[in-house]
Amino acid sequence: MGTQSYSIVFQGLSAGRHEFRFEVGKGLFEEFQSTEIKDGKCDVEVALERSDAHLELEIRITGHVIVACDRCLEDCSIPIDFEGRLPVRFSDEVHEWDGEVLWLLPGENSIDLSQYVYESIVLSLPYQRVHPEGECDPDMLGRFRIVSQDEFATLERQSEQPENTGEQWAKLAALRERMEHETAEPDAPDAPDAPAERKQKSEEKEK
Repeated sequence: MGTQSYSIVFQGLSAGRHEFRFEVGKGLFEEFQSTEIKDGKCDVEVALERSDAHLELEIRITGHVIVACDRCLEDCSIPIDFEGRLPVRFSDEVHEWDGEVLWLLPGENSIDLSQYVYESIVLSLPYQRVHPEGECDPDMLGRFRIVSQDEFATLERQSEQPENTGEQWAKLAALRERMEHETAEPDAPDAPDAPAERKQKSEEKEK
């Protein structure tokens, strides 16, 4: 699916307010080669206000996306509810998209919203992406359970028994390495702030 599917043609529109609506899904995330979002379905509502000199867009995105759960790594549905304003200006000079103002050349007659919509969805994701309590895959949670120091000491004593094989020693070494890695792992950096012009609604997203 090309970016044309996410474009709004404003040529020929009279001054005033005009409304548009379209849907985005897996095609958009594949287009931007997203490594976080596997799938999803979101409705995009656009209210375009046209004047002689510029355009103003009010954009709302609602729906859900599929990402990996931070706890069990299984697919997890995350709700999306975003509202933002996008000013569109015209200039003879080429301007790069800065996340706040979209610049068009005087001869252009449509607005490609694909990048804006994609970035808005990504910014709407909560920092922690997990299933609601009790909905994680129990088998996967068991695999990632952290072994206590007492449990590790017991395993270490058992491995010292003559009847234990080299395979058990290998398992113990792998377990020790994992525990040391978890202890040394630095704190994760804070999530980046969204641009000031965008106001996103995230009620109850981190539950």
